[in-house]
Amino acid sequence: MAKSLPHDHITPFGEETAKKEQVERMFDKLAGRYDMMNRVLSAGIDIGWRKKAIGLLKKEQPQSILDVACGTGDMAIMAARMLKPKRITGIDISEQMLAVGKNKIEKEGLTSVIELQKGDSETINFPHNSFDAITVAFGVRNFQTLENGIREMLRVLKPGGRLIVLEFSKPKNAAIRKLYNLYMGKVAPQMAGLFSQDKKAYKYLNESAKAFPDRQLFVDILNKTGYSDTSYKTLSLGICCIYSGRKPL
Repeated sequence: MAKSLPHDHITPFGEETAKKEQVERMFDKLAGRYDMMNRVLSAGIDIGWRKKAIGLLKKEQPQSILDVACGTGDMAIMAARMLKPKRITGIDISEQMLAVGKNKIEKEGLTSVIELQKGDSETINFPHNSFDAITVAFGVRNFQTLENGIREMLRVLKPGGRLIVLEFSKPKNAAIRKLYNLYMGKVAPQMAGLFSQDKKAYKYLNESAKAFPDRQLFVDILNKTGYSDTSYKTLSLGICCIYSGRKPL
């Protein structure tokens, strides 16, 4: 088992129960309004981030993709459209988020390509070397023990397969960082409260993003856990990063 990081102890409700149980409960409560909140709070910019992340896999032409912490299926649907793989499997711990995602996939006519199922990032229910590529969009921050989840994804990747992670990061520019902290700490929770009457989710988002080991720190974790060819790329003035790593041949 990996040693826990300070980030691993940031939880949605600050209770004694396991982080994954709190995250599951939080997303079950948010599921019905999650997509609408995301579009409003990000002004739609998250769509462009996802496209750039998925675009990094175009040359690879992966035919079997695992989308971890798939939520309501946005990343899986976009990957199906952009990459045309044979199969995408999405896993998430929230039954309610999966239910919303399954409805979206049916409406998109992609049920023959995408399958969503309940699953935990630290105990992925697939054999070694199962997938050509793995994607995670804004999900690694919610892992109970970050390093365990990173290692488990490496286990189910095929040799030479690629991991793509999209996650929030802290801007380096002082002025941008001040505006970002104001928005994430004050504005986003207030706006989220208008939709869900529950500001805790976006307070947790802010706290977990602040504590997350971003940029080179996350690349160091990828290296430590066995990935090769690792890198990161900042987006939108540094408020988000795309991380990449491969399973060695």
